[in-house]
Amino acid sequence: MMTQNDSDSDIWFEESSGSGMTSPLSQLDQSDPTTIPEASPLSLWGVALCISGTLIVSENTIVVAAILATPSLRAPVFLLLVSLALADLLAGVALILHFIFLFCVEPTDWSDLMTSGLLATSLTASLLSLMGVALDRYLSLSHALTYGSRHSRRCAAGLLALVWLGSCLIGLGPMLGWHCLNDITSCSVARPLTRTYLSLLCGGFLLVIMVTLQLYTGICRVARRHAHAIATQRHFLPDDQSYNSKHGGRGKGLSRLLLVLGVFVSCWTPFALYGLLGDASSSPLYTYATLVPAAGNSLLNPLLYSLRNRDIRKVLLHACCPHRHTHNTHRPVDV
Repeated sequence: MMTQNDSDSDIWFEESSGSGMTSPLSQLDQSDPTTIPEASPLSLWGVALCISGTLIVSENTIVVAAILATPSLRAPVFLLLVSLALADLLAGVALILHFIFLFCVEPTDWSDLMTSGLLATSLTASLLSLMGVALDRYLSLSHALTYGSRHSRRCAAGLLALVWLGSCLIGLGPMLGWHCLNDITSCSVARPLTRTYLSLLCGGFLLVIMVTLQLYTGICRVARRHAHAIATQRHFLPDDQSYNSKHGGRGKGLSRLLLVLGVFVSCWTPFALYGLLGDASSSPLYTYATLVPAAGNSLLNPLLYSLRNRDIRKVLLHACCPHRHTHNTHRPVDV
């Protein structure tokens, strides 16, 4: 996405804008236009985003192909993982297009609006899919006997359809006129998005983050209740040595949960808060410093969610080593 800086200094990379309004990458250099060494921050930001986008596209393409090519992976959780991977894949495509329009071809207002809308769509769908994964985990624990049925799959598919419809409508906002190309004073920290648009978007992000955290809190309560019930049935106490040696995975599961939550919050909260509090006069460096972790979450999601699933790992292992025999023990909730 493009950001707006109110600095009046010269921009050495003049061809980076076709409308007289410059991108945040070009604004990172505030020195004399003839000073070549000052270009290094500009190049590093662009190359870093392009490399990140390429890795994001590669990872998530593998995940989508693995799930769609395996008919047995049709539980609700796999629908959610496909949605998450598709959203992250689009985020990677948007970063690559941003690099191409900024450094390879002369950018236009249309390219700014397209990349901004694509990023808004993909990040919104990614965040909502993450909330859906948390909801799936909660329901798979609290309704273990009935969750995963055909009815649940239809509900998950309908929910994802609404998620993508809403995300696409949000992403169309800039291209439908909700931009600041004609009114520079209304720009946000992420040009060409208006401050009102970005504030509503980031406010929604914070709301989804809070709901997701609440769902994970519910998961911890349900898991603790189940563990206590199992301990009672087996006449063990939760702190009994034999019980802990047999069920030592609880600590490991808790550490994994804390890792997922830590990455989720640290990646999304900075940009959501900065989008609400910042304005067009803020340095473009701050915009990239908060946007990169949010985009980086799309790089980490396949590692934290999809590739941790045993079934998906078996599919990928079979694709790489087709002669290796593996046992088909499906555990859809192992995400």
